[in-house]
Amino acid sequence: MLVLITYDVNTETKDGRKRLRKVAKLCVNYGVRVQNSVFECVLDAAQCRKLKYMLTAEIDTDKDSLRFYYLGDKYKTKIEHIGTKEAIKVEDPLIF
Repeated sequence: MLVLITYDVNTETKDGRKRLRKVAKLCVNYGVRVQNSVFECVLDAAQCRKLKYMLTAEIDTDKDSLRFYYLGDKYKTKIEHIGTKEAIKVEDPLIF
C-alpha cells in the first residue's frame, strides 16, 4: 500500500534539529522524498507498523507532529502531479 508520511519537527533547539535528521533518515530508508517533509512509501502492513513505531519513538509529541495518509493499493488514480519536480514512481527500483 502507498502511505504518505508528513512531519513537522520543531527545530528551535539543538535536540529538535537532531530529531528532524533522525525522522528524515528513517523516512528515506522506507520511501521517496516528494517535498521537504513529505515522503511516499510503498509498505506492507508490517513495515508500516514498524516505521510508525520508530517515528513515534523519535518525535517529541508535545512539540512535533506526524501524519500518515493511507492511500492503499490503488493509489495511482489518486495522485496528480503538477509542477517542475519530476514525479518518481515509488514502486520502481532506484539506480544510483
